[in-house]
Amino acid sequence: MKIVVGLGNPGDKYVGTRHNIGFDVLAELGCRWGATKPKVRFEAEVSEVLCANERLLLVAPQTFMNLSGRSVQQFVRFFQLPLTDLLVVGDDLNLKVGQIRLRQSGSAGGQKGLLSILTCLGTEAVPRLRLGIGRPPGNADAVDFVLGRFRKDELQRVDEAVSRAVSAIEVWIQDGLLAAMNQFNADPNSDQGAAPTENGIKRTTGVGAL
Repeated sequence: MKIVVGLGNPGDKYVGTRHNIGFDVLAELGCRWGATKPKVRFEAEVSEVLCANERLLLVAPQTFMNLSGRSVQQFVRFFQLPLTDLLVVGDDLNLKVGQIRLRQSGSAGGQKGLLSILTCLGTEAVPRLRLGIGRPPGNADAVDFVLGRFRKDELQRVDEAVSRAVSAIEVWIQDGLLAAMNQFNADPNSDQGAAPTENGIKRTTGVGAL
């Protein structure tokens, strides 16, 4: 069994915001693989899929971003999950819109949800998949920026990045993190997996709108 944690804030007011792109990846995962109806467990919305004969839990913490670790810690403890079977998906200000990056470990890089997870688990050795949301323009406030929505001219790149992220997770499940890193830590304009769904990526409050 593996667990994919999508980071975001619960509630309709946050749907489609830059900070909630982790939730968008979970929703696309569920659409592509046919997730079960979500349930609430350990302060999170949880759905389940079967991919390449691997049981996968899709976990969207409902604690608000900065307390995400509280929920994730409960899942790791309950399932006695090796951290190599955990993947955290979230936004990154330091990557351009459309870019994705996988890492085996490292600091949170200013991402408060990831920081909460690293703190609660007591280690930086937590695999993560980051999706770029760009930097705030000029002297714009970073908090307002991440809680804002993508511009219309960015949406196609966002949808493509979310779709590539789902494909990267499929490779992670079947072939491991290093294989996924080798294939997807590259220029976003290269061929990195499936195209977005015909009607675009669904943006949700977690996994509950699949």
